[in-house]
Amino acid sequence: MGEFSKDSLTPGGARAVLSDALPLDTPYLIQMFPSGACNFRCGFCIYALERSQRGQLSDCMFMDMGLYRKCIDDMRAFPQKLKMLRFAAIGEPLLHKNIAEMVAYAKQAQIAESIDIVTNGSLLTHALSDALIDAGLDRLRISVEGLSGKDYRKNAQAEVDFPRLVEQIGYFYTHSKTTHVYIKIIDYMVQTPERQRRFFELFQPVSHSIAIEHLTPTIPEIDYGRLSGGQANDLPQNGGKLLQAEVCPQGFYMMQINPDGKVVPCCSMKYPAVLGDVHYASVPELWNGSAFQHFRLEMLRSRAAASPVCRDCSLYRYDLHEEDVLDAQKERIAEAILHSMGKDADR
Repeated sequence: MGEFSKDSLTPGGARAVLSDALPLDTPYLIQMFPSGACNFRCGFCIYALERSQRGQLSDCMFMDMGLYRKCIDDMRAFPQKLKMLRFAAIGEPLLHKNIAEMVAYAKQAQIAESIDIVTNGSLLTHALSDALIDAGLDRLRISVEGLSGKDYRKNAQAEVDFPRLVEQIGYFYTHSKTTHVYIKIIDYMVQTPERQRRFFELFQPVSHSIAIEHLTPTIPEIDYGRLSGGQANDLPQNGGKLLQAEVCPQGFYMMQINPDGKVVPCCSMKYPAVLGDVHYASVPELWNGSAFQHFRLEMLRSRAAASPVCRDCSLYRYDLHEEDVLDAQKERIAEAILHSMGKDADR
């Protein structure tokens, strides 16, 4: 479990020590949330819940292209490039009819070192693959939900022509030019050695890197023990040791822009706070603004002080790296944030 092939690094590569770099004048990661819809209902995801249990994700289903272009134009004002612009969040990015145009516009603007899409891959066609590759997509991260159409009906509540899916991914890989194809599956879907071997046999030939990732129990309303058949879910997504930390680092290095323009500080499936709206302020203004800085200062006090959602959230722990642990540097980071805001550190 957690086995990697071809490329042993977590997607994104080596990490810097976050505390040494804070506060950041430019986020490492901006996650664009282009589509508030999904064609799958995967058992581990918030879409497995009834709509009334999901909370408010966004006031609109698809991001307007005018608003999107404004966001990318805004990002040109950051002092540095983003390390990554990622199309992901709570929905399927390929459902947005302009997703290739979005990638091309960001690539031409040169605002990020890497432009990534996280997708279930089921909507890939030869034409869309060609468009994404030509647009300059740097990384395509495909989440596979099984090894057959039957698996997809069970795991994603979706009808998928599985041989066609494998062929479409293979077409993308064969024509990928500079786009890196990363394919992953969650461990509970391939629990036996035979199924694990089958996963690699099917997808290793059509990927640059491939992994079996661990199931992460991050939504309280979902019974992950039942979902996984009783297997322990006590490992980080990419293996190793589950670290302990009070401070969630996500809001210190990333932000997410929702389809309706609302900005949130993390990739939690329930939002701790809305920290602004790109209709009314630029992306750098929001990143360095009082609402975001106040959220960070409260997080340094405690997750409970930041938000009740943060108090109860465990998502960050399952993707927590040693380089991101901030607990020992809380006071220094708070002083640095206050200094950047022009305030006295003696609160």
